[in-house]
Amino acid sequence: MNIDDLPNLDPAHFALPDLAALRPPLAAAHAPRFLLLYGSLRERSYSRFLTLEAARLLTALGGEVRVFHADGLPLPDGAPDTHPKMQELREACAWAEGMVWTSPERHGAMTAVLKAQIDWLPLNLGAIRPTQGKTLAVMQVSGGSQSFNAVNQMRVLGRWMRMLTIPNQSSVAKAYEQFDDAGRMKPSAYYERVVDVMEELMKFTLLTREVAPYLVDRYSERREEAEKLAARVRQARL
Repeated sequence: MNIDDLPNLDPAHFALPDLAALRPPLAAAHAPRFLLLYGSLRERSYSRFLTLEAARLLTALGGEVRVFHADGLPLPDGAPDTHPKMQELREACAWAEGMVWTSPERHGAMTAVLKAQIDWLPLNLGAIRPTQGKTLAVMQVSGGSQSFNAVNQMRVLGRWMRMLTIPNQSSVAKAYEQFDDAGRMKPSAYYERVVDVMEELMKFTLLTREVAPYLVDRYSERREEAEKLAARVRQARL
């Protein structure tokens, strides 16, 4: 390894990618675990219907699924961290290895209902990062023509939450035409895209879940932790 031309680099914390670390010797035996969030509290909620279709598909693909219902979840910072709905959401996030976010598009954006759920998930809880390295699929429903504003926003959020957002996504136009009276999705190209997205999410989750900590391990953070450790050692010697 030649780093002579990189004077700003700390060689103690610079590492070449380790192919062996990307191939764990043992795969996890449990079913892949998914948390699904949706962005509407309406009684006839198309984002909930779409989420439940995704849940059925993930279950059929061999996954274990939890759907979080945001009824009763307070606004971020509007209640203490001990609030039972907040605790339920954070516990489900810690349990999950992948997530699905589904939102209606409202005023050209994702809804406040979904954003509030994401805002309750901090980047850090002590030494634990609740979302980092988890896979993510994003979907939206629209009342009119097909749009991608909400899924684009959710992609930005997924990146900010340090998640592994899969390439595929779903945007269901005129959602009121796509579900029957029982809330089941009708056969269509939109339905087939949802199947595609869930297949891809399952594959990416199986591919990355054992190696997620290594995939998101960062040079800058290794240096930062080493500096903190050195400072603690110096303090202890005083």
